[in-house]
Amino acid sequence: MKIKCAIFDFDGTLFDSMHIWANVGEIYLRSLGKEPKASLREDVKTLSLYQAAYYFQKEYDVALSADEIVNGINKTIEHFNVYEVLPKPGVCEFLDKMKQLNIPMCIATAIDRAQVIAALKRCKMEQYFDEVFTSIEVGSGKDEPMIYRKAMEYFDADYSTSLVFEDALYAVQTAKRDGFQVVAVYDASETQQEEIRKFCDFYLSDFERPEDFWKYIFA
Repeated sequence: MKIKCAIFDFDGTLFDSMHIWANVGEIYLRSLGKEPKASLREDVKTLSLYQAAYYFQKEYDVALSADEIVNGINKTIEHFNVYEVLPKPGVCEFLDKMKQLNIPMCIATAIDRAQVIAALKRCKMEQYFDEVFTSIEVGSGKDEPMIYRKAMEYFDADYSTSLVFEDALYAVQTAKRDGFQVVAVYDASETQQEEIRKFCDFYLSDFERPEDFWKYIFA
């Protein structure tokens, strides 16, 4: 298999960080004196930060601009991403192998670029990635394929030569339905693992045991 670009999600795929996202909406709303609904996590799960901001305006009567809400959410998670978040076990060794194979790599994420860059530098991982694409800059969440298409175009690749690595079912579905080859990465935050297996081209349960993945791309 010829691969001209590998597009990696950040949260839950490369980094063990999904637990902060599970709580950030609730933390933010409570800081404004709003009590979140029990369904909040599912309601915002597939949204970009700006989509979540509009949702908070509409559903919780948050009297702030979308920019102010996004800035507030970013501040809620900034400390964790900049100073604490760590890559999943085996990720760096996996990326070393990808780099040895001369496979160009980038990140496609819903979070702020500066936070991604800070985490990569702190963990000495910035050398692996040629570019970072964010939902905010692209103007679309991962319920639409635009961010993956932008990454593919950046590397002058096509659907047959691009690999998308994702941990969330909705993102796996978005990329796969658009024609990408998708590697689903296990993360405990995603409860619908059987559904993910139905959609992905390859299921990677552990970066520390990637032997079958190498067989897959060399097939």
